[in-house]
Amino acid sequence: MARPAMLGVFMLMLISGGSTVTHGQERTYAERLGWPAGTKVVIFHVDDAGMSHDSNVGARKAVEEGVATSLSVMMPCSWVPECAAWLRDNPQVDAGVHLTLTSEWKNYRWGPVAGASVVPGLVDEHGYLWRGVADVAAHAGADEVEAEMRAQVDKAIAVGLRPTHLDSHMGTCFLPQFVERYMKVGIEKNIPILMFGGHMQHIGAEAGLFKPLLRSLSEQLWNAGLPVIDDLVTQPTKGPQYEQRKSELIALLREMQPGVTQIIVHCTEPTEVFSYISGSGPARQAELRLMTDPDVKAFIESEGIVLTTWRELAERRQRVR
Repeated sequence: MARPAMLGVFMLMLISGGSTVTHGQERTYAERLGWPAGTKVVIFHVDDAGMSHDSNVGARKAVEEGVATSLSVMMPCSWVPECAAWLRDNPQVDAGVHLTLTSEWKNYRWGPVAGASVVPGLVDEHGYLWRGVADVAAHAGADEVEAEMRAQVDKAIAVGLRPTHLDSHMGTCFLPQFVERYMKVGIEKNIPILMFGGHMQHIGAEAGLFKPLLRSLSEQLWNAGLPVIDDLVTQPTKGPQYEQRKSELIALLREMQPGVTQIIVHCTEPTEVFSYISGSGPARQAELRLMTDPDVKAFIESEGIVLTTWRELAERRQRVR
């Protein structure tokens, strides 16, 4: 799941001696982007589109029938053509590139878009991307990672996508030796990247002592003309029963601090085939159900929570130069 992976990334960053530059944050990024003080702004973001047919169906339902506002596509995966065809027919959908440097499942694997001969440090002995973040850290160089990032963005554009943002599968791009390349690609291509540097109410528990550096990096992105968010929620619910998950999500939204917060969900409509990929099908199906639950939508409206997209963040950032 995303949360343990992201936590592992931050631990690696701390071990690697991340900077502790301090930065005062008086206004939320929501305010700096033009929303009134005190506004809670949320991106419900569907990760892992393109990974499988079931993932594509789930992402589409979450956006078309639910409160999900954004998604990102795993360009090395086999079901990208189906996802890309839908996105070409629906250009209003907020769709980014889920920069993918790992291939974690046991019997369903993928290799780099750039090709193993171009990025040999990114692949295992079978030619697939490494399973874990630590393996990427141990074997891959920053030049290889940047080459693969660029190849994935270029492939997205080649299949007809116009990425609204970039983010990182399993948080690999946030490793200290890669994060500057991640920022470099976003800045050079003028594509917003997932970066959080505000109050970090939730992601701060994972970031720990690394929060000051995240704030410093966020200001670099802001000064380069790209939007930044205040917080990230990588695992919004974990209850064993659906009603418990719904209560957890509503509590999260109620207690959330003002600012721009991205909430990551993995929405899937699992068929029997998905069980051969991962045992996470029931959890992913529950998150799809949350995105389409009338009670969740009603609560968002009653609380005056603003739903937004990465496209809108970029447009607002342009207006506050």
